[in-house]
Amino acid sequence: MWNEVGEHQLFGPDLIRDAKKKVMLIKDRLKIAQSRQKSYADARRKDVEYAPGDRAYLRVSPLRGVKRFGIKGKLAPRFMGPYKILECRGEVAYQLELPKALSGVHGVFHVSQLKKCHAELADIPLNDIVSLEAIQLEKDLTYEEKPIKILDTEERVTCTKTIKLCKFQWSHHTKEEATWE
Repeated sequence: MWNEVGEHQLFGPDLIRDAKKKVMLIKDRLKIAQSRQKSYADARRKDVEYAPGDRAYLRVSPLRGVKRFGIKGKLAPRFMGPYKILECRGEVAYQLELPKALSGVHGVFHVSQLKKCHAELADIPLNDIVSLEAIQLEKDLTYEEKPIKILDTEERVTCTKTIKLCKFQWSHHTKEEATWE
């Protein structure tokens, strides 16, 4: 329109009609994408049900950025237990028999916070399972690793700045499990 002389109508009925068609096309494509994603998620989802007397592991929620048991990232422990299920509370909530150390924690948990303990694995300690004595849990089921001492210091020089690093020994861990921070 810049090279033509005269007045043009910018908001005519044709422009509104085209915009409505494009919005409807976008909505249809979003519905198709959502249904495709739902079918992918449903294929992997499985309904887990527990009966009274079953055993389940409880999810532990560490604070973000905190080292867990000498292991960083996705290999760190995520569950503790197993604990006995006392009863079903509603459709997706279960009451667990928790030890006295967790008396301040409400004993009813959503099914997403539990992991089924299979009978053959109940007596075998797993790498991702942590005993309650190994950590000090808060009331909201979080815990924190604390540095005990600095073992070594180092400076790394980049093009624009100098970065100071310290090698920390963490609580409940040996010197071999120390990390550079």
